[in-house]
Amino acid sequence: MHNNQWRPQMTASERNRGWVFFALYILVFPRLMGSLQRFLSGDAEPLVAESNLLYYSLLFVLTVLVFWSFLRHAFSLLLDWLPENLFAIVTGLAGGGALYFLTTLLPYPVVNPAFYDWPMELRLSPTATLLVVLLLMPVVEEVLFRGLVFGSLRRYSRPLAYVVTVIFYALACVWQYVFQPTGVDLRYLVLAVQYLPLSLGLTWCYDNGGSIWGAVVLHVLLNGLQLLLMIY
Repeated sequence: MHNNQWRPQMTASERNRGWVFFALYILVFPRLMGSLQRFLSGDAEPLVAESNLLYYSLLFVLTVLVFWSFLRHAFSLLLDWLPENLFAIVTGLAGGGALYFLTTLLPYPVVNPAFYDWPMELRLSPTATLLVVLLLMPVVEEVLFRGLVFGSLRRYSRPLAYVVTVIFYALACVWQYVFQPTGVDLRYLVLAVQYLPLSLGLTWCYDNGGSIWGAVVLHVLLNGLQLLLMIY
């Protein structure tokens, strides 16, 4: 199998640029997001979906610019290893989707804000919300978390790459909820449990399919599944 001997898919210069971009993505860009929402909304109600679209469009453009050769090479790998990628997508969707549904049934100390944020944004701005959730977000997050983080660690240790990537991505999905208007609420970190199956499924897909585009396709499907569960 091609994944038993991991072949680096990013160039050294891409990884160096990528880690700078990733640091900005984690530490700086979220503050930019808040400023963007305030700028677009003024004194009116926040234009969440529209500001999300602008924000993720910027991230998408930067992702393409920073990782262009990686994305282009990954498309060739998708075609070359199409059966492996299709198998990884299907198994990742079945396993990750089923486990995600089960985690939503567990008792939590707080409600996941995404459960009402996403449906509300979909009703108010369906086009902007669908573009973000089903196109821009999957590409940006998969390139950074699976392509960069997992791919960099996978060269040295497969178990370590899985542990770090799966947990880090799950925490990244919920850490912003910790900072509430009333102060810091660490209970929201428990919600990371809901994202562990999705993170594992996406990581499995990239590791076993071999192309980041397979993981992007799976991310699109899982986000669509989440939307359906939130609506119905």
